[in-house]
Amino acid sequence: MVLNHVWGMLTHPKEEWQAIREERCTVARCYAGHVMLLAAIPAVSAYLGATRVGWAVGGGETMRLTPESALPMALLFYVAMLAGVYAMGRLIHWMAGTYGASPSPAAGVVLAAHAATPLFMVGILALYPVVWIQMLFGYAGVAYAIYLLYTGVPITMGIPRERGLLFSTAVVTVGLVFVVGLLAATIVLWDIGVGPDFTRQ
Repeated sequence: MVLNHVWGMLTHPKEEWQAIREERCTVARCYAGHVMLLAAIPAVSAYLGATRVGWAVGGGETMRLTPESALPMALLFYVAMLAGVYAMGRLIHWMAGTYGASPSPAAGVVLAAHAATPLFMVGILALYPVVWIQMLFGYAGVAYAIYLLYTGVPITMGIPRERGLLFSTAVVTVGLVFVVGLLAATIVLWDIGVGPDFTRQ
């Protein structure tokens, strides 16, 4: 069933991780039924929020992006999320061997995809681009995603809880490096012309 684990991830994650492990989902099925749909939430919301609603800095005039400049950025953002989940999943699978686990190749991607659920869901706030609201709920989404990772690693990867804590911490650290890399790539793209074009009202 499409998106059948979203509610469980948000309400009773430990039981849901058990169900996910028993399901033995493939990468293709996980992407088709979970990642591709959820990753569209922040991309579409950001596009609509930036082009239709806009934002004002310091009580000044409302700024919006033109649809022509916002669309390629939204598409790149969507592709980056899809690629990021896959890259994190492959890294999780590779790291699992150093912690004495031998999960299936798909297990790391499935773990990364479901742990990212709150980050995708919080993306709907981009419909109304107010920085302090997005920061507040964004931090809450990141905190809950980390909690999901910490609870999911021992269950899905078959790693003892004590070692799972170290494993999860390593994954979070690498995730932060990915975010910094994504920000650097964004700056490069803006420099070569794939950047924002503002309209003011």
